[in-house]
Amino acid sequence: MTEFAVILILLGFAWFWQDSLRVREIAIALAKDFCAKENVQFLDGAVAAVSIRLKRDRRGRMVIARNYQFEFTDTGDNRLKGTIMMLGHTMETMHLPRYGSS
Repeated sequence: MTEFAVILILLGFAWFWQDSLRVREIAIALAKDFCAKENVQFLDGAVAAVSIRLKRDRRGRMVIARNYQFEFTDTGDNRLKGTIMMLGHTMETMHLPRYGSS
């Protein structure tokens, strides 16, 4: 029974790792598209995980909520941080702070 429990735990970690990679790729694509629509440059081609927790979706199911940060620039001279929250494999929110020079 102990070996079976260890195998289940390892399979759970493998699933979580694979799922996290997939959600990260979705978040990168969404952030890249969003930045293009906002006419800002998505920097580094990456997002960084800030937090992972459980949260209920609109149907009341418990899903994994992942918060990511990414950097973008509006002028090329500065680095600004945007955020994206993924609820399961779906984007819940994306935020770019106010930017631009007057």
